[in-house]
Amino acid sequence: METMSNSNVREASLDALLKIHKNQTYSNLLLNDVINQKKLSKVDVPLYTQIVYGTLQQQRYIDFILESFSRKALDKLESWVLVLLRLSIYQLKFLDRVPDHAVLNEAVTIAKRRGHRGISGMVNGILRSYLRNGDPELNQAGSPLVQLAVKTSHPDWMIERWVTQYGWETAEAAAEANNHPPGTSVRINPLRVSGEEAIAELLDEGLELEISPLLPDEALRINKGSAAAARAFQEGRITIQDESSMMAGKVLAPNSGDRILDACAAPGGKTTHLAELMQNTGEIISVDLHEHKIRLINQQAERLGLTNITACTGDARTLESETLGSFDKILVDAPCSGLGVIRRKPDMKWTKQQQDLERLVSIQKEILESVWKLLKPGGRLVYSTCTIDKYENELQVKRFMEDHNDAAADQNMSGRLPEKVREDMQDNFMLQLMPGKFGTDGFFMASLEKRSDQGE
Repeated sequence: METMSNSNVREASLDALLKIHKNQTYSNLLLNDVINQKKLSKVDVPLYTQIVYGTLQQQRYIDFILESFSRKALDKLESWVLVLLRLSIYQLKFLDRVPDHAVLNEAVTIAKRRGHRGISGMVNGILRSYLRNGDPELNQAGSPLVQLAVKTSHPDWMIERWVTQYGWETAEAAAEANNHPPGTSVRINPLRVSGEEAIAELLDEGLELEISPLLPDEALRINKGSAAAARAFQEGRITIQDESSMMAGKVLAPNSGDRILDACAAPGGKTTHLAELMQNTGEIISVDLHEHKIRLINQQAERLGLTNITACTGDARTLESETLGSFDKILVDAPCSGLGVIRRKPDMKWTKQQQDLERLVSIQKEILESVWKLLKPGGRLVYSTCTIDKYENELQVKRFMEDHNDAAADQNMSGRLPEKVREDMQDNFMLQLMPGKFGTDGFFMASLEKRSDQGE
């Protein structure tokens, strides 16, 4: 129900959305800053988070509504007025627990405080008009493709790309999944705790959870409560990681004593998973471009009690310091467009451009070319991304294989994957997970083996 402090929540939501709108700042990085600045109480944080994420998720549809009721073109409105209208429409349309009159009164109060009387009158008029008339007909949006983009609140180019690559039904399902809140999964650190002990400890702290239906021996899904605040996380018995990412480690399947390269390693979730799978033996070289991200990998390793990781800065496209053919296995979790994790970063829909993908495809190709030389004959390379774009994924891998006689499909990959997801494998050595389908992020992985006979 509405509380006195909800006024502060809407001011905080407006500030956060304005910063994202102006600076193209990632929402997940900004939310906590505003919580601290505005001194939001714990009880208000869920509503604040829901308004910010929800408004970003539904922005295209909300703008479609506003265009029907605003006499002014939306790009002619002051930024704060547009953002205030967006977050107000979001609450009126999508949030049942907030009474309409409270949303309306608060919007008008904020408009009076930040602008002149004419602005508060306009805000009041637009919102009351919407409450009287309801949603405009979707067919006013244009072609069926544009209607789908408006209905699911995505840019046209994204929907068009997915429809072309996957067909209408799959594209629509992926776009709809992006507007649902993501789940939280945790990986159990078997070097420190058993599954039963981890479950008992988390339940004892009041978290609600279930055993992962995909990876029952190593992952839990948290349905209620903060995994990051749990003692088990702080003391290194669990790690927050999506199950799709955990599958990449399972597919690489390192052995105890292996020498492993994690070529694009930050923030370290996959590196530490590999270290756990190796029972803290052997050696993992974890490389990332940025010094501050190396600190994140080291912090994770320390928290989990792992000592077989060497994290260092470096460009995976030019790892001259490493000896050719010296790694048993290599993980390339490549820089990508991130189109599989939109539900975690909804602002990405409005900041990503189609040309970004072309640049990334070229970087991915360079990384693969570079690190392949470092893999031993008979070794395994897993290429993974958190995107669903075929040019970054299966087409990238197929092109690489065409260019390299010694690159062979790992036909045993399916045996290292959960049975449920095997139906989505392609050619028995690639897997594309679509957002939400199995309760995971959108994620791709392919497993290649380096032939020692050069394949000739």
